[in-house]
Amino acid sequence: MEKAAIPKPMLSAEQALAQMLAQVLPLGGQEAVPISEALDRVLAQPLLSTIDVPGYDNAAMDGYALRAAEVKPGQPLLVVGVALAGHAFTDSVPAGSCVRITTGAVLPAGLDTVVMQEQVTLSATNQQQSILCQLQPTTAEHVRRAGEDICKGQQVFAIGHKLRPADLGLLASLGFASVNVKRKLNVAIFSTGDELLPPGQPLLPGHIYDSNRYVMAAMLQRLGVEVLDLGLLPDNVDAIEQAFIQAMTEADVLITSAGVSVGEADFTRQILQKLGQINFWQVAIKPGKPFAFGKLNHCWFFGLPGNPVAAVVTLEQLVQPVLRKLSGEAADYTPALLQAICSVPLKKQPGRMDYQRGWYWQGEDGLNVKTLGSQSSGMLSSIAHANCYIVLERDSGSVPAGEQVFILPFSSMLR
Repeated sequence: MEKAAIPKPMLSAEQALAQMLAQVLPLGGQEAVPISEALDRVLAQPLLSTIDVPGYDNAAMDGYALRAAEVKPGQPLLVVGVALAGHAFTDSVPAGSCVRITTGAVLPAGLDTVVMQEQVTLSATNQQQSILCQLQPTTAEHVRRAGEDICKGQQVFAIGHKLRPADLGLLASLGFASVNVKRKLNVAIFSTGDELLPPGQPLLPGHIYDSNRYVMAAMLQRLGVEVLDLGLLPDNVDAIEQAFIQAMTEADVLITSAGVSVGEADFTRQILQKLGQINFWQVAIKPGKPFAFGKLNHCWFFGLPGNPVAAVVTLEQLVQPVLRKLSGEAADYTPALLQAICSVPLKKQPGRMDYQRGWYWQGEDGLNVKTLGSQSSGMLSSIAHANCYIVLERDSGSVPAGEQVFILPFSSMLR
């Protein structure tokens, strides 16, 4: 009598992610883009400043530029000129004199300090102005030194940095008109199933609308990849195999949903085993236990569960970090968990890490959170109306109301 196969233990989410990250390397290829088009792109080269910032000593306040050592109680200083931003005062400044200066203007040669205009008494006699300082200034007070922010030759951003809005402003301030960035990943997706219909058609008995392809495409667009949508395919082995071959030819990554459960008599699983090197895993997370990862020639493959919420959770928690590494992004993939007080009881069985969908807010006693509606993995409304996951550890059970729990605010893929 043949012995029954011993089931493989489920991988933790951390184990699954670590195995995938250990196998992939950033893809090659780069391009130069204008900084106006560089938002959310990943730098292909380190950026070094070609100038000092500021480029010259300048005033940090509106006031009067002077020599701190010449400020004496009851001794006025003669105002001999004005320095404006963009219009430097270039004459020499005699001893016992000062220059009216505006924020950002070049500090005149020989002067070392700026006194705010609110801290002087201004007087005028015979068409000449003089000031009397109300306080004794400190040398270099209210002066921004050349190179104080960034020095010429200093590394501004390292290779693998993902450019944010403020980064682009900084690059513009350094004179960069364009930057070299990693090429975008090409990610193919498709849906399969004779029971699926495209939105807009009449809903027939026994059918459902195709939703996974739309939410996956939207999440991937937020991640900044190029999405190759291969459409909605029938349960036809030839059509599905042709889609796999097209993805293997044209894409860096293929992501599908459904067809990867253990024991499923599904065309997707059969074709994967024929065309690629695929690991079929059970991952100890809820929702999202069935998961596949591997390679189809030079195309990486991720097989997500078919239930919509499970597909969303695994795409965000397991696939997103791997895509970011493939894109060349240097990032910390550790989830940024927060603590919150749960206002409702939570049901859970030990055995899998649970990503319950919730809504968190700032209360008088700190962060609060509650679940939203059904936690069924087939109901996308639990994601659409949420702003975080309530993350319950693998070995934990149910949680009473009023307890502290960990929450994970949605990433930019879902916000």
